[in-house]
Amino acid sequence: MRRALRRNDRGSLSLSYVIIMPAFLLVLMLIMQGSVWYLAREAALAAARQGADVARVHGSSVGAGTSAALTYVKSAAPGFLLTPTASATGSSPRTVVITVHGSVPVLFPGLGLTVTQSARAPVEQFTHP
Repeated sequence: MRRALRRNDRGSLSLSYVIIMPAFLLVLMLIMQGSVWYLAREAALAAARQGADVARVHGSSVGAGTSAALTYVKSAAPGFLLTPTASATGSSPRTVVITVHGSVPVLFPGLGLTVTQSARAPVEQFTHP
């Protein structure tokens, strides 16, 4: 009599793994993709800041700032920001704006993520007292 009341749970553990593991792996991949996106964003921001620091020096040019930004992103973060570009659009004689743009390495096929970061700095000017 007792045996008839007991439920047959054979195979339930395998079934729970079939349901839970793909969801767990998807969440893990999303966390990794978010981390790669964050690293690419930080690499672009650091490169833009480096370019703005170079371009704001007295006697320098915005062209030197964009090339410094590209050199920085290619040497400091070679795998985190793909196809980086740098521009100085929005700059004026008193303010330097360096913008770095690039694509993020993706873990999910078909997902196209891009990052754009800008840094703005005043141009150094020496005044006579």
